Amino acid sequence: MRRTAKKRPMSSNLITPSRHQARLLIAAAAVLWSTSGFFVKAPLFVGWPGPLLACWRAFFASLVLLPLVRRARWTWRLIPMILSFVAMNWFYLSAMVNTEAGNAIWLQYTAPVWVFLVSVLVWREPVHRLDWLLLFSAAAGVGLIVVCESRGDSLLGVIYGLLSGLCFAGIVLSLRWLRDEESAFLVALNHLVTALVLSPYIMANPQYWPSGWQWAFVAGLGMLQMGLPYLLFARGLQSVPSHEASGIALLEPVLVPVWVFLAWRHADNYTPPHWWTIVGGALILAGLIARYSARNTVVEE
Repeated sequence: MRRTAKKRPMSSNLITPSRHQARLLIAAAAVLWSTSGFFVKAPLFVGWPGPLLACWRAFFASLVLLPLVRRARWTWRLIPMILSFVAMNWFYLSAMVNTEAGNAIWLQYTAPVWVFLVSVLVWREPVHRLDWLLLFSAAAGVGLIVVCESRGDSLLGVIYGLLSGLCFAGIVLSLRWLRDEESAFLVALNHLVTALVLSPYIMANPQYWPSGWQWAFVAGLGMLQMGLPYLLFARGLQSVPSHEASGIALLEPVLVPVWVFLAWRHADNYTPPHWWTIVGGALILAGLIARYSARNTVVEE
C-alpha cells in the first residue's frame, strides 16, 4: 500500500515568495528597521522614556496594519509571539534611550545566536556551512560591544539591549512557527496588544503627549520603521529558515548609526559610535558578506 505524504497546511497568504524574493523582503525590512535611531535620537524626543515611545510606535503601526488583515484566527501558539513582542519593544527602546544608538541595536542582535541554536538543535532546519561563520562573527562582534560597554556608565542600557535580543529571537522563532498564518494578522496583533499593554504609561505621563513635528515623527516611527518592515519580515519567513532570516537582518544594526550620523551629527545630544561599536559592527558585517556573497549563494542553491 502506497503511503501518502502529509500535506502542509495551505498558507493564508495568497502567494508564497520564492527563496530569492524572501531574502529581498527580509533585507528591505532590515533597512526600514534601521531608521529607528533616526526617529528615536531626534532632538525632539530628548528626555522621553523608552516605554512611552514604544507605546506610540505600536499605536501608529497598528493603524497602518489593521486595514490589511483579511483572515484572523486564534491559536495558543500566538501567546509566545505576543509576549516576546511586547517585552522586546519595552527593552529595546529603553536601551535606545539609555545608551548610544549603535550599541542598543548591536546588543539586540545577540538574537541570531539564540535563533541559530533553536533552529538547528530543536527544529533541525538545514544549515549551510557558512552559517557557522556568520554565527561566530556575530558572537565575536556583539561580545566585544558587550564587554566594552559594560565597563562604562551605560550598564543599564547594555542589560536592556541583551534582553531585547532574547525577546527578538523569540519573535523570529514564533513567526517562523506561525508561517502558515496570515502575515498581516500576526504583525497587526503584536502591535495592537503592545499598544494596549503600554497605554497606561501614556495615561500616567500626559506631559509626553506629542505636539507639532513630534506627531509626524512618532507616526513615521510606527508606520515606516515598525509596522511595514515586520510585515515584510513575516512574509519572508515563509520561505527562509529562521536562522538565515536573523542573519540577513544584521543589515539593520550596520545602518542604524549611519542614519543617526547623517541626520543628527550636529545635534547637541548626538553621541558618535565608540571604536568597539565600529569594530564589532565590522566583524558582523564581514560574516554577513561572506555568507551571502554571490558565489556562495549560487553554490548553496
